[in-house]
Amino acid sequence: MLPVFNQAPNTLVQADILEFADTLRAYACKPRFFRNWNARLRESFWGELEKLYPSDHVVVNYVNYRLCSTLFSTATRSHLVNLNKLTTPPQGHHSGSNNSSLARMQTFLSPVTTTSSQPLDTGDSIRASVGHLLTRAYSLPCSTAAMAFNQLVQPTSRFQLALDALLPLLDSNTTAELANRILVSFILYSLYAPHPIAVNPFKSALFVAYLKEREKAVKISTDGSVSPNEQLVWVLWKILKGDGNDIGPYSPSTLARSPLPTKLRAINLVLDDELCSTISDLDDSTYSYFQNKRRQSASSDLNEQIKPRVVSPEYAALRSPITLEEDRGNERLVHAIKLLLASRERVLTLSEQRILAPIIPEVASSRLVASLDLTPIAAYNPTIAHPLFVGLLTSSNPEHNNPLPFLDVLPFLPPTLATFDLLGRLLRDSTRVSVPGYGSVAELVRVEVLGRFVHEAINWLDCAEREEREGLISDDRFAKGVQNLCRFYNSLTKLSIVDPAADTDSAEMAHFSLRNARLEEANALYRVLARGRY
Repeated sequence: MLPVFNQAPNTLVQADILEFADTLRAYACKPRFFRNWNARLRESFWGELEKLYPSDHVVVNYVNYRLCSTLFSTATRSHLVNLNKLTTPPQGHHSGSNNSSLARMQTFLSPVTTTSSQPLDTGDSIRASVGHLLTRAYSLPCSTAAMAFNQLVQPTSRFQLALDALLPLLDSNTTAELANRILVSFILYSLYAPHPIAVNPFKSALFVAYLKEREKAVKISTDGSVSPNEQLVWVLWKILKGDGNDIGPYSPSTLARSPLPTKLRAINLVLDDELCSTISDLDDSTYSYFQNKRRQSASSDLNEQIKPRVVSPEYAALRSPITLEEDRGNERLVHAIKLLLASRERVLTLSEQRILAPIIPEVASSRLVASLDLTPIAAYNPTIAHPLFVGLLTSSNPEHNNPLPFLDVLPFLPPTLATFDLLGRLLRDSTRVSVPGYGSVAELVRVEVLGRFVHEAINWLDCAEREEREGLISDDRFAKGVQNLCRFYNSLTKLSIVDPAADTDSAEMAHFSLRNARLEEANALYRVLARGRY
């Protein structure tokens, strides 16, 4: 027998809505509830609810008709729980007096502990919820739908679920709507959006989809027609260029319906081979997946006979099967990149440093390291930053690894022990560089970096002294900084890296050490510089 909500509406009016919510919460996990909770009872309940409570009441605002109509139309309680994660209470419609009501209603919509002997299949329920999201979220902004996917799926399950539920929708012979395929493309991109598209594990799948969709669109356009998938080609092109965030504010349905200008038609959207991997760089599993899907869908209207490509022997060699050594090397490189990303946030352990150190030259030549990454790496892991800088400065491809952006980072590092450690290693490194006019890393850093670094370090310490004098800071960063900078410069004079007698090398540092001669290290450095000059 169902509780009070199965009675006539006039009886329901006499019941307290919060007691009703508690009763409904207890029955929500019973399948019989969904069989009896038909549309008529649902509409009667919400109609009487709005009569009983004004529209500004927290219950009606929080559990509105549209939300609960969606929740109660699902077939299992697990869907109710997962769909609840997509909802948030409206802002500004409740006061302090309604906090208890809001808390009770949030409890009503929260997961329930069930004593059923048959546990819920959480994997199937999450997959069903994702499917429900894909069928309804095409009218929401792409960024909102991607955020909803992240809320539905735990971080440890996102890759596998994307592989099983989202990736098949990218296939060119799928029956999915164009808006859904656009949404899937953006979700696959957004899962790893903070990082470059080059490290996105779904990049190869997105690239294969781009090639196939563009090929179809170009063929149709040569016949004088407009392909229905032109918008999908543009979305994939934007994502693979690394501009996927530009798509976020627009809904998939809007993108699918919007006509494209001539310059953004598929025939004009060409990816630079250097910007995105060519098909010869795709992993075999992704390439085979789409090839097999295409063969299995031979009866599709969109499936056309593709002419065999004439390839050069060099291209055929690139498409040869990956050997065991290459596979292990790729695995080591991926692991090294993960460690490098972690080195921006924490100090690596000795074992992690031993794993990363031999592969740093490959990482440096991969174009995955940005100049913004170097400052935190130098702060946490100067022993890793040194070979990384050397690898970036000695790259065999200086056109793609221009050393100037990386050199510009060094002068603005704070005057800490980690920074002095890194500069000292670089100033003693005799590795040859390919920069015209310089023979080694040490010479390049001494000429291009050292003077600017000393100038910026003095400015940093002057600012710290001023803040200390004004009472804005209470630590000893100024005194420690002066001591460390003077010790560092003194060691450079002993190693003959700088000439104390040359005004161009030591004039600014001599003035600084004299001004702070009350500190022992500054006094000692000034005496060294004075003896060298006079």
